[in-house]
Amino acid sequence: MDKKMLDRINELAKKKKTSGLTDAEQKEQKELYKIYLGEIRQQFSATLDNVSVEEKDGTVVPFKQAYKHKDNKE
Repeated sequence: MDKKMLDRINELAKKKKTSGLTDAEQKEQKELYKIYLGEIRQQFSATLDNVSVEEKDGTVVPFKQAYKHKDNKE
């Protein structure tokens, strides 16, 4: 997300607190939040791809694999 979009999100959030938003601005804010959250989720998933977990037996496995493995045990 570029700086221009972040600035617009912040501008709309500030305006919402002070004077309220028009219907068009509410729709714009909702769409910008949707894009922003999508990018955050994508970044978080990419971060998890680079995280490893050491199991009790000493083996090191990717986090997502360890998490799935843990769910299957329960």
